[in-house]
Amino acid sequence: MLDVGKWPVFALLPPEELRLIRQACVFGSAANEALYVTVNDEVFALGTNCSGCLGLGDLQSTIEPRRIDVLCGKKIVSLSYGTGPHVVVATSDGEVFAWGHNGYSQLGNGTTNHGLTPALVSTNLLSKRVTEVACGSHHTIALTTDGEVYAWGYNNSGQVGSGSTANQPTPRRVSSCLQNKVVVNIACGQLCSMAVLDNGEIYGWGYNCNGQLGLGNNGNQQTPCRIAALQGVNIIQVACGYAHTLALTDEGFVYAWGANSYGQLGTGNKSNQALPTLINTDKERIVEVAACHTSHTSAAKTQSGQVLMWGQCRGQAVASPHLTHFSSTDDVFACFATPAVTWHLLSVDGDDYLTVAQSLKKEFDSPEISDLKFLVDGKCIHVHKALLKIRCEHFRALLNETDEDSIEIHQFSYLVYRAFLEYLYTDTINLPPEDAIGLLDLATFYRETRLKRLCQETIKRGISEENAITLLSAAVKYEARPSSFLGPGGVLLQVLRQPPNSCDADPGLCRHGPRAAQELH
Repeated sequence: MLDVGKWPVFALLPPEELRLIRQACVFGSAANEALYVTVNDEVFALGTNCSGCLGLGDLQSTIEPRRIDVLCGKKIVSLSYGTGPHVVVATSDGEVFAWGHNGYSQLGNGTTNHGLTPALVSTNLLSKRVTEVACGSHHTIALTTDGEVYAWGYNNSGQVGSGSTANQPTPRRVSSCLQNKVVVNIACGQLCSMAVLDNGEIYGWGYNCNGQLGLGNNGNQQTPCRIAALQGVNIIQVACGYAHTLALTDEGFVYAWGANSYGQLGTGNKSNQALPTLINTDKERIVEVAACHTSHTSAAKTQSGQVLMWGQCRGQAVASPHLTHFSSTDDVFACFATPAVTWHLLSVDGDDYLTVAQSLKKEFDSPEISDLKFLVDGKCIHVHKALLKIRCEHFRALLNETDEDSIEIHQFSYLVYRAFLEYLYTDTINLPPEDAIGLLDLATFYRETRLKRLCQETIKRGISEENAITLLSAAVKYEARPSSFLGPGGVLLQVLRQPPNSCDADPGLCRHGPRAAQELH
């Protein structure tokens, strides 16, 4: 399932519909329009429908999703939008469809009439396969499998790259310096365009009054110009904000240039930069940069999965990369950008599907599809009978004798019992050593040998001078036999070690406690 919960426009969708979403895009002047694709390749739209940008054939707003029939089954691979707004998509077949605002011919159909339904963009593209599209405020560019770039629409600053400032009514190949070169990535600011080549070079054209082309000057460019300052640097991704640009290198470094009144360059100040400036990301390798032509917000994701943000963040100017708790750059734009639109097409990729282990971990203590709950200390723990039978001999015997859907547990605490059940789902434990003693007692009771070893390792790793008394108290509580262990600083500490599975003949005299006695005899 694609998590779109952070975008309010989806708030009224029922859970059963949300579970079907595989791709989504939020756009509009107030993030009040959205498109999404379901697992069945059906395409739906909802929102205010400015200029017919929902592609529904009319100008009516809709609070409930309506299907865009012409796009169903098309398998969208790229989507972008302008500020009109106009919307452009590329399909897996390499076709391009566009609709919405068309006051500057940004739909590429040769007219300036708004498009109320998705229409195929055919001029000069019928024999091409488009893999990526990008939109500025009122212009569009498209990248083909051949590495060619086509552009159309508003051209007041040269953003179409045609060598003039006349609007371009239909797709035209951007040649000039890009002739015989292979482009692999494209992006648009409000009034500029950027392209990354397969050799790591980066080119820009269009509006440049804030230095967003990275050329060292503020002059507009009507044809693509190579950013010479990055000579020898291998760029692999570019992202454009309203009037600033971010570029990612193959070594995980980030360069930024352009407007900086909100700190969106991440340089620690608010001075514009007409040349690429290396951003300090605390030596973390960056694997993705994110920006959107509608905002002054920047974001990046590190190789370890951390997400940084800077620039305009809900009205604040954050001038240096700030570490967040988010798991994706999409979350930054949902929660902090103005407007809170998506910076690219949200998609569930193959990499986003969970492994078996991840799926089991995710379903632990989730009431949605569980068929058994344990009541411990007045709290519920939701589990699955089949998994418990597979993972634990105790539960296999117990659950074969009963079909109850609720079992009360009195002899163990909620914390300990939950940790035990979670272990059955994940093969790991995550407890402080003091609580691991209680789990060790439970492992003995249920004859879980591997769990006992994990608990012993946790206790040994976590023992210290500060918690030795606490551990000793817990040892006494569970009547477990200690053995010597040399702890930090050479201090002789006591760490628990469960006794062998042999005992005195009389269970009542068992020194291991009543639970161990019950198991051992």
